[in-house]
Amino acid sequence: MINVFIDGAEGTTGLRLENRLNGMEGVKLLRIEEEKRKDAERRKHFINSADAVFLCLPDEAAREAVTLAGNHVVIIDASTAHRAAPGWAYGFPELSQKHRDAVKASNRITVPGCHASGFNALVYPLVCSGTVSADEVLYCTSLTGYSGGGKPVMAEYEGEDPPRGARPYALGLTHKHLPEMRAVCGLERAPIFMPVLTAVRQGMLVSVPLNAPAEPIHKELADWYRGAEHVRVMPFGGEGSLENGRLNMETLNSADDMEIFVFGNDCQTLLTARLDNLGKGASGAALQCMKLRFSI
Repeated sequence: MINVFIDGAEGTTGLRLENRLNGMEGVKLLRIEEEKRKDAERRKHFINSADAVFLCLPDEAAREAVTLAGNHVVIIDASTAHRAAPGWAYGFPELSQKHRDAVKASNRITVPGCHASGFNALVYPLVCSGTVSADEVLYCTSLTGYSGGGKPVMAEYEGEDPPRGARPYALGLTHKHLPEMRAVCGLERAPIFMPVLTAVRQGMLVSVPLNAPAEPIHKELADWYRGAEHVRVMPFGGEGSLENGRLNMETLNSADDMEIFVFGNDCQTLLTARLDNLGKGASGAALQCMKLRFSI
């Protein structure tokens, strides 16, 4: 039996984790008193009483929580705070055996960002093989469900007069996932990245175009992820997975999986990762890391 505490259980990711951990075999969920959830001493008590602690907090609060924890506590941080920090295992086990081994051995694990999960899944193997150069200028577009924006954005979209259509954001090209995307993939410069909020609650399509033949890249990615637990490379061109020639961004909602698509021809390639921004892009990835770390 492992004791688990969620610091920040009232947020979107925290609530989903709590729902999934409730009644899970081999897990005892520790709950702090509502009126004490911002009390540092009480949080410290719960953090150090747990075997595993999920941090579902703003960055500064997550950094503070780490200072409260003894080295014996396994911290699984869902914030942006430690995604490019030395000494933290990057919680995407399918990227490589190195990443998987690090998650299994570490007491400090950082959960990937949702956009970065898709980008890194597409780009990391190709940089490792040399198919994509580390100094290449890469472009990325990511369509996401509005739930990725947290409570304020969800309230806007679920209010009386919700926004319609698609809304690009982070137009200053300084999105908080960029340092993570660059660091994990070993890129010399951050990609030019345009995230786009859509009027659907959850779901995500992350796309990267390349000036390269598509079929060899499809084979390379299929070989890389063969046997991966939660990442699947789909048939070339999306055969059997498209709806009237279109990709549905909501297909994997409530799943912990990611699907990788390769489209294109002899000259150009379009890579697309499909995932649930609240699943493999958040709580699902966090839970996967806990299961791997504790061999559950």
